[in-house]
Order: sequence, then C-alpha cells, then structure tokens
Amino acid sequence: MTKRIEDSLNKIPILNWLVRLGKQVKIPGLQGMSLYDVIEMYVLGIVKGALTSRAGGIAFSFFMALFPFILFILTLIPYIPIEGFQEDFLVMIEQLLPPNTAETVHDVIEDIANTRYSGLLSFGFIASVFLMTNGVNAILGGFEYSYHVTEMRSIIRQYFISMIMSIMLSLILVATVAIILYFEIGINDLKSKGWLEDDVFWIEKGQFLFFVLLVFFSVSLLYKYGTKEVKYLSFITPGSILTTLLTIVMFKLFSIYVVKFATYNQLYGSIGTLLVLMLFVWLNAIILLLGFELNASISRLRRFHIKE
Repeated sequence: MTKRIEDSLNKIPILNWLVRLGKQVKIPGLQGMSLYDVIEMYVLGIVKGALTSRAGGIAFSFFMALFPFILFILTLIPYIPIEGFQEDFLVMIEQLLPPNTAETVHDVIEDIANTRYSGLLSFGFIASVFLMTNGVNAILGGFEYSYHVTEMRSIIRQYFISMIMSIMLSLILVATVAIILYFEIGINDLKSKGWLEDDVFWIEKGQFLFFVLLVFFSVSLLYKYGTKEVKYLSFITPGSILTTLLTIVMFKLFSIYVVKFATYNQLYGSIGTLLVLMLFVWLNAIILLLGFELNASISRLRRFHIKE
C-alpha cells in the first residue's frame, strides 16, 4: 500500500521474505487484498493514531462512568421480576474486577445498592444516565480520532447515539446476569435429580462462557455503530474477535500480575486499589482501540479498492 514503507522493508533480509509471503496470502472478503496490506495499514494506524493518549481519555471517562453505570442497573432491579438478581449482579461485578480490588470496591457498591431512589424519574437515576452516556461517548470519540477515520458525526447526534448504546449495553449486562442465574438454577436442578455430580465445574464453565459472550456482544455493538465511517454488514467482525481474545488473555495475565507482583497497596495504602483499577481500565481501553483499528484498517483498504 505504501511504497516507501515497502521499499524500506525490502532492504532488511528477513523482513523482505515476510513481506513477499504476506503479499501472497489473500484474505477472503477484501477483494484480493493481501495479509501484508492489512498488517501494514493496521500498524500504521496504531503508530500514527496516538493510541495510548486516546486510551487514557477513554479510561478516565469510563472510570468516572463505572459507578453511575452500577447505579443505573441497581435502579432497574426492582422492575426485574427475578429473585436473587441483585445478589448475582453484585457477585458478577466483583468477579469482573481485578484481584485485591473487589473487597475495597465492595463497600462502594453496597452503599449504592442500599441507597434507595424513588424510581426511574429520580435525580440519581437521571444523573447516572448522563454520566454513563459520557463514558460511552468518550469511547466513540476515541474511535473517531483514529488515523483511518475521516468522517465524524455532529456532537448532538454522537451524544444521542451514545445514550442509546449505553442503555443497550446495560440491557446486555442485565440479560447476561439473568441467563447466568437461570443457568445456575438449571444446573442445581440437574444435580438434585442425580444427572450431574460436579455442579461447581459446570457453573464455573458456564459463567466463563457467558462472560466471553458478554464481552463479544458489547464490543461488537460498539464497533458496529461506533463511527459513521467504519461500518460492517455483519455483526461479527475481525476486530471484535481480536478484542475478545485479547481481553481474556489480559484478564488472566493481569490477575497473575496483581496477585504475585504488584505492590500498590504496600506503597500507597488504600489508594493503591484505585491505581490498580485505573490501570485495569486503561489496558482494556487499549485493547478496545486495537480491535477498532483492525476494523478501521480493513474498512480503509476496502475504500481504496473501490476507488481503484
């Protein structure tokens, strides 16, 4: 795609062979575009797209929207006719948090859960929708500042779409918790009938599967409607698959890091929990942008091919 970059790579002995190999691999659905074209465009977007700066902005806004998001869900719980839903929701939130942070955050979540609001028209609920929308709006803004994105929505339209998407993400989480709750009831029922011996194994595997689906559907929703320019006919995209896989790996590695290597609490005391949580959110923001950049790179390659 870029003659100058390709000429530079051809001067390096090993890389020139990899370039020739990548040009021979054609990716289905890209009208003959090669693997090398996708990788070059992808790396170009990462290098020139100020990825870490955009991730920092997303992480701050998302962190500010985290607890309003929980408040939004807890306000909806009285309208969800499922017994034990609030307990399962709080357990799932704590499981999604990094190790050594759930205990500290638990007090905040319990305080939110015990604060009763008059209903869907209360000031607390409306404020939570506003702050939650700001978090999603920051994510979409991070998408639009990609090196490969040239068209942007108006501020009002962007904010309206962010509000709709934040509500849809909340409903996805609510549906996931409800499905997990019914799944656990079904597993316990099968065990009581003697059809299963180890219910804990199946519950843990089921929770992991639903967690993966939660991440995948949430990310796919953000990628599909996140920008005006990068759109796909299908809901499943290469970027959403990449982000889901990287998120699972990051969760595992970050848990090991926090438990065995991190000493934030020893150095900073209780504020160390916030530092760990901020680092966790920042890494997730980077992974989210990495997946979007892949979709944006493929979208730009398609536009180049149409122009040609």
